[in-house]
Amino acid sequence: MRQMKLGLFFAPGGHHLAAWRHPDAYPHGWDIQAYVENAQTAERACFDMLFVADVFSLTPSGYHRDTLRFEPLTLLSALAMVTSRIGLVATATTTYNEPYNVARKFASLDQISHGRVGWNIVTSSSSLEAYNFGFDEHPALANRYEIAHEFVDVVKGLWDSFEPGAVLIDKRSGSFFDPEKMHFLNHEGKHFKVRGPISVPRSPQGQPVLVQAGSSEDGKTLAASVAEVIFTIQRDLEGAKAFYADIKRRVVAQGREPHHALVMPGVMPVIGRTRQEAHDKYEQLQAYIHPQAGLNALSRTLGVDLSGVDVNGPLPKIDASQLTQSRAVGILETARRQNMSVREVYEKLVVSKGHRQLIGSVTDVADSLQEWFEQGGADGFNIMPAAMPSDLRDFAELVVPELQRRGLVRQEYEGRTLREHLGLQVPRMHKA
Repeated sequence: MRQMKLGLFFAPGGHHLAAWRHPDAYPHGWDIQAYVENAQTAERACFDMLFVADVFSLTPSGYHRDTLRFEPLTLLSALAMVTSRIGLVATATTTYNEPYNVARKFASLDQISHGRVGWNIVTSSSSLEAYNFGFDEHPALANRYEIAHEFVDVVKGLWDSFEPGAVLIDKRSGSFFDPEKMHFLNHEGKHFKVRGPISVPRSPQGQPVLVQAGSSEDGKTLAASVAEVIFTIQRDLEGAKAFYADIKRRVVAQGREPHHALVMPGVMPVIGRTRQEAHDKYEQLQAYIHPQAGLNALSRTLGVDLSGVDVNGPLPKIDASQLTQSRAVGILETARRQNMSVREVYEKLVVSKGHRQLIGSVTDVADSLQEWFEQGGADGFNIMPAAMPSDLRDFAELVVPELQRRGLVRQEYEGRTLREHLGLQVPRMHKA
């Protein structure tokens, strides 16, 4: 029986804009024990994976919740030591990295975790990142995706530096590895020149799982060609079904199997034992929103300076064609369609980073996830608890058992690698 996949999207304090102000929240992103406890909670609930986002810049706002955070691969190396089954997925941008370093780091973490790692491929959207790498401006969007395609090809090639069985460690003969099973990449392309090999044997799962986040045309093209998991923002079922069908068509056109590219929309659940309790919890979070934090978050999301605007009036005129993120386009379109004020936009849409908010009882939440899953809107979901750890605990201890009762998610791990959890094939070895 087909079952939905579950990811846990980590965020300090939670994903609601004001969650860090909740009395029970872990308010910051450098408490390793908080990450450990949340990872172990998700593993007990048999989540397929946990996911850590990343950017190479700080947001210059004292109200922003995500300003301070761990470097993700360092964090996941620590979590690999206190978990044994759950997948570990981290973001690494192709805009301000080098393929050799990314390939080596993820291959190393995949060995440390015994085959539980995934790489979330992104192109940087914040121009602030350019200033930390010696650039005065951000590369154009089309150029960023051109770089990304070649970057991924190089990383995948480097992950094939050693064939299975290449490392012999034969003490009797004195043969440590078989040079005939080691391969130089010798890549020379438009953007990169990389000889290889990397100094890490082939992954226990063949290669780390490739994840992609983004719903723009360029993002969908990249996803269809390489992504095995696709994180996306979808707020209604009809839109989700259209995105799902479009991605699957594109994947097939690339000569790939549609079930080897799993679509997992983000969803921010707020769960109560009754609907009223859930709505009361949500309103409590809403009451913590600082107006300046809301306005700053909306400005960041749209990439438009909104300082000084009337928050009770409509959004100023914004050219959607100039927006660089699909989430920004979606928020702008929703705001216009519903004639929302600036305050309504950040209170109703930006509080969950543009993702769908699911507020209700255990049955309500389970019913909605089941509907999207069975009606062709998703292969699973990237769960974004509104407040951490309380809303993660509620999802793991209340919603997951209900989904298990319905046969929609696993009751125990069947395999050990992330590929086994997700039902993905081991990539074929490509020799240089």
